[in-house]
Amino acid sequence: MAKIGRFKNEKAREEYLRTYRELEKGVPIPSTTVDVPTSFGSTHVRRFGAGEGLPLVLMHSLGGNSLAWNHVIEDLARDRVVYATEMIGTPGLSVQSAPIDEAGFGAWFSEVLDGLGVDRVHLVGYSQGGWQALAIATTEQRRLASLTVIEPTGTLTKIKWSVLWTMLKTGARPTDKNLRKMNAWLNPGVTLSDAEFAGVRAALGYIPTIGYPRMFTDERLATITMPTLGLFGSESRVIDSTVATGRLRDNLVTCDTEVFAGAGHGLFHEIPKPVTARILDFARRYEPTDARRRE
Repeated sequence: MAKIGRFKNEKAREEYLRTYRELEKGVPIPSTTVDVPTSFGSTHVRRFGAGEGLPLVLMHSLGGNSLAWNHVIEDLARDRVVYATEMIGTPGLSVQSAPIDEAGFGAWFSEVLDGLGVDRVHLVGYSQGGWQALAIATTEQRRLASLTVIEPTGTLTKIKWSVLWTMLKTGARPTDKNLRKMNAWLNPGVTLSDAEFAGVRAALGYIPTIGYPRMFTDERLATITMPTLGLFGSESRVIDSTVATGRLRDNLVTCDTEVFAGAGHGLFHEIPKPVTARILDFARRYEPTDARRRE
């Protein structure tokens, strides 16, 4: 039987949709949505902003969706179009119809861009979305003007056993107390709102089948040819920032990295302003000449 991501039951789906609509109330700027058909199913994409520069495409973290960017979207979309995707085969409004794993991420991404009528973009991935963005970058070089990955889980350094053990224990007993405790441990300094916490909890009602991040070899990293920015927290429990930055610099031709002192894995929530500014500055630096001229 084909492995297709799905909600555990109708009750779980309805609860997820309820929390999704609640989070949707918090979108700070106007947006539109479209469901893009692909070989792997319908992909839900939220569009923000306007402008002549190349669009940004955002890949969300584990358990997230297109609303996970509410706290930074106003800055990201200030002078360009931003597309927030909902990864196929994960919790969200995308509907998977065919199996997909890491080998298919690039084909899925290319089909989404085709459906949006977009040729080339700046790709940004956070945490699990960073893994997916790196995988896309190994096969879809023509479609990417630049790549930014923030704390890409399980790709540049091995995930520590302490992290895996904490996640396994919490998954075995996902009480509110245990979920909040795990979040505080993994992302110190990040406090979820009631609506955000409800969304995290409801996402557990979905059974994903896209697989898990695997370490990228040096040879595979070397296939990433577009300018790449890696952002990390010095206190991350998930990634060894020293090893990660070293691997990017050693294997990529055009690469920039920054480690934010005192920040953890949740740096996008801890210090959103400097992280967002760094992303936008990098995108502008590698904007094609004709796009710069139109701005």
